[in-house]
Amino acid sequence: MVTVDAPARRGLLLRVLPPSLYAGRASALLERSVLAYSRAWLVFLSGFLEPLFYLLAFQIGFGKLVSEVTGPGGQPLSYVAFVAPALLAASAMNGAVFDSTYGVFFKFRYQKTYDAMLATPIGPLDIALGEIAWAVLRGGLYALAFFGVMGALGLVTSPWALLLVPAAVLVSFAFSAIGMACATFLRSTSQFDYINLAVMPMFFFSTTFYPLSVYPEPLQYVVQCLPLYHAVELTRGLSVGVLDAGMIGHVAYLVVLAGLGVHWASRRLSGLLLR
Repeated sequence: MVTVDAPARRGLLLRVLPPSLYAGRASALLERSVLAYSRAWLVFLSGFLEPLFYLLAFQIGFGKLVSEVTGPGGQPLSYVAFVAPALLAASAMNGAVFDSTYGVFFKFRYQKTYDAMLATPIGPLDIALGEIAWAVLRGGLYALAFFGVMGALGLVTSPWALLLVPAAVLVSFAFSAIGMACATFLRSTSQFDYINLAVMPMFFFSTTFYPLSVYPEPLQYVVQCLPLYHAVELTRGLSVGVLDAGMIGHVAYLVVLAGLGVHWASRRLSGLLLR
């Protein structure tokens, strides 16, 4: 009877299993991204500064014209306190979408980075999880920095606001997963306009700057289908400590979106890279 030691069994298993079933190596891609950006940390400012400038503009300018608005639970809020958590969610979205679309596209279409990775035991699922993890980390860093700015401006008034950063990580996860799946359909850099066409309307119309009640009733149903709407409503409720059952729905929406994105992205990579 021939015996096979454990390392040999693992090597034999890697040769037998199809690459799409490999798992547990996503951390290698995350480490690669950290090393690649360690000398280019200034690029992180791109997704953080835009919502920060919006916040400062509302604090100094527009916030002087609008004294109070109705926030979660019907309580009055200053306009800056109303907008700040929404901009935090937008900051997390921006960081996640940037990395999961632009970065993935060039690695996939031009640099052929993923083709080289598939020559190793890394499979499409590892690639998807690794790239999404990096986008989540970047979005989470944006949210953490933005939360610090909110604290410095006196906009953190509830202990529940500490959950804003974990909520932003979930937002980053959902948008990065869907963003990576969408990036596999892009064939040229000009098609990035489609990404902007989806992100910009969400940024402006997902109750970021005014409550849902200002919309006509039929349009309210459309707005409530947008992913950023659920992110904004979740972070806005946490920022003032108003919790309700609707938050479970917001979290569930983002979790399902993230799961669908991971599945879709790994399936697309499997079909495109292993054909």
